[in-house]
Amino acid sequence: MKISNKVIPYIIAISVFALASIIYFHPVLKGQKLHQSDITQFRGMVKDINDFRTEKNAEPYWTASSFSGMPAYQVSAYYPNDFVRLLDRSLRFLPRPADYTFLYFLSFFVLMLALKVDWRLAILGSLAFGFSTYLIIIFGAGHNAKAHAIAYMPLVVAGILWVFQKRYILGFLVTGVAMALEIYTNHPQMTYYLGFCLLILGIVELINAIKEKQIAVFIKQSIVILAAVVLGIGANSSRLMAMKEYADKSTRGKSELTINVDGSKKEATKGLDKAYITEYSYAKLETFNLFIPRFMGGGTIEKLGEDSNFYKTIEAAAGKKVAKDYASQVLTYWGDQTIIEAPAYIGAVIFFLFFLGIFLVKGRLKQWLVVATVFSILMSWGRNFEVLTNFFIDNFPLYNKFRAVSSIQVIAELCVPILGVLALKEFFSSSISSKEKQEALKKAVYVFGGLIVVGFLLAHGFATFEGIRDAQYSQLPGLTDAIIADRKSMLLVDSLRSIVLMLLSAGVLYMLLKDKLKQNITIIAFTVFVLFDLISVNKKYVNEDDFKSSRKIEKPFTASKADKIILQDKTHFRVGNFTVNPINDGSTSYFHNSIGGYHAAKLGRYQELFDFQIAKNNMQVLNMLNTKYFIIGNDKGEKQAQLNPDANGNAWFVENVKVVNSANEEMQALDSLNTKKEAVYQKEFLKQKQNLFPTEKDSTAVIKLVNNNLTSLVYQSKTTKKQFAVFSEIYYKDGWNAYVDGKLTPHYRVNYVLRGMVIPAGNHEIEFKFEPKVIQQGKFISLSSYALLILISLGWFFYDKKKRNEL
Repeated sequence: MKISNKVIPYIIAISVFALASIIYFHPVLKGQKLHQSDITQFRGMVKDINDFRTEKNAEPYWTASSFSGMPAYQVSAYYPNDFVRLLDRSLRFLPRPADYTFLYFLSFFVLMLALKVDWRLAILGSLAFGFSTYLIIIFGAGHNAKAHAIAYMPLVVAGILWVFQKRYILGFLVTGVAMALEIYTNHPQMTYYLGFCLLILGIVELINAIKEKQIAVFIKQSIVILAAVVLGIGANSSRLMAMKEYADKSTRGKSELTINVDGSKKEATKGLDKAYITEYSYAKLETFNLFIPRFMGGGTIEKLGEDSNFYKTIEAAAGKKVAKDYASQVLTYWGDQTIIEAPAYIGAVIFFLFFLGIFLVKGRLKQWLVVATVFSILMSWGRNFEVLTNFFIDNFPLYNKFRAVSSIQVIAELCVPILGVLALKEFFSSSISSKEKQEALKKAVYVFGGLIVVGFLLAHGFATFEGIRDAQYSQLPGLTDAIIADRKSMLLVDSLRSIVLMLLSAGVLYMLLKDKLKQNITIIAFTVFVLFDLISVNKKYVNEDDFKSSRKIEKPFTASKADKIILQDKTHFRVGNFTVNPINDGSTSYFHNSIGGYHAAKLGRYQELFDFQIAKNNMQVLNMLNTKYFIIGNDKGEKQAQLNPDANGNAWFVENVKVVNSANEEMQALDSLNTKKEAVYQKEFLKQKQNLFPTEKDSTAVIKLVNNNLTSLVYQSKTTKKQFAVFSEIYYKDGWNAYVDGKLTPHYRVNYVLRGMVIPAGNHEIEFKFEPKVIQQGKFISLSSYALLILISLGWFFYDKKKRNEL
């Protein structure tokens, strides 16, 4: 079968992208997998969910193994009518993480096609985007969802650009599908930042429409885009509705507490604390990292060679072996962020082309790309540009829900290579004179080269090159001075590196201008420059050494002696592992139902319970959570299992329910509450109900758990009088329903996080079922959105076709 010449470039592009992805992550060909710290913890978090899926062939939407229980919506959840998941799986056919890099390349390639870029330049731009250092290093940390969301950003932009080009059907369909894929990735922060990028594009297009008196056309285009975005979002209705429901109750939601752990007063907040939001803020000077890789010493930890001052200083004091060991992990980073895996290096070559584009490309596309890039850099400064940052935190919806403001630089990661490729496109164009090209080339060299020099001089003129952890090097005389000298050397070497790459790039373009090189050779040269520039940096941070055998990755945790002892107990209980930070640990969840876990968006009330009570080792609170075992360390550092005989069990009757007026009082009541005999309840939930809590004591009353799984817990009770029971299960109103002998019965939140319920006299079966309505509600909306997206596209196509035939 003869292949059309029009198809060949696309086959070449897809082949190049697949090969580039596989070659960079070549250990996947041997069945190895990338070790990712976050994903390792994630595997601990989701084991009970995966086990439930295997055993029940159903979706639980709840996990019991982390934080004493929480919804699984933001942990791991598959939703009904989730056809976008099937599409995504089809596109990500390569082994992880090669699948994500392939998506980077493919998505950006489609964007280049929307910008009418030659397929050869489109491949070059795609490689520059996909191999950007930040987009690679996030794999090492396990930020797969972030990578996933970034990968679909160019596809969303492509669809919207097609709409603005009046290719309405294609633009509508691509925007809708791309937005559905973007939302599916489940990284709201990246999608939110994409919104800023698109908002700036929309403002630029609006200004142009006003100038050209095309407001009606702009309104039509906006309606088409909005409709496509709404349907793309609607396709993810179950996911989004569940996440919204949970977000309000998570650490991202509003806290009812107005006191701090120490008892001091605090203001109620609607989002995260400003200090927490801006913890990871780029310093203004650190921005030079974008095109000088180790401007601030590279990542938090770097490996230094035998020619380094650090190595020589230790060698002189302790010998070669000690020097080699210490020099393999040196704290070279001298910025003020807590930790960074690597610099967010976009590339000297592509940044040089970006500046060339500033002087050569005309029109509103350049305006959008430059404004969006500058905006993202200014916003990434966070606490180092408080006026701007605080304005957005205080005034822009949802901005206060996200931390690590430095990651807004993903907008620059997208925009810089776009303008860089457009610069080459214009440089190849015959519609621009050689004189204009030469002037633009000269200005780009002067400005970009000057910027590199200015950065170097600013660092030497105003910085001390001292790191926030340098105190640990003060024990050996001269070692701090040695590492400072190495930091200065790294800055010099990488500044010269960027200048050389700029001059090589400028030289190739100058030779093209003088007809000494052909376009194909120029494209090949720039492809080589870009790949060398980025991969040589990337390999320092993510390489074959980071891959492990598949077995070790799939089963990352080995049961300790303490774990094995606890696993012999087949009852339902929880474990407190205090050999680690419980609130930042997924390993315990791999084997047990843990009072801790590993997730940034845990239930807000549970985080507060931990801060106010568990962190203070309040045994009554640990008992009410049914913490039957503790894992502690002995003198040899070995883990030991310690039985807690005072754990309250799965359910118990209390003699008294203490009613308080506020969340503050409820939390403070737990300081001294005897949880076996009393429960505390917040008054505002009583409403008009009277005599809610029985007061007559029944010393013979019994309640016990007889059956449990993730979505159902069944208890048997035997009482002679009406009693009030407390269950050692986390209260979550929007999902858990309680039934007494099959009849739906109200239950209440007590002890700040647990469930409480009035149990009638007699013998009864009490069952809690997790039946989230939001899943069923979203199911219908998702299906309707898919149908509308397809039917509108088809209907529009046939309508246009009919109109053309009538002409």
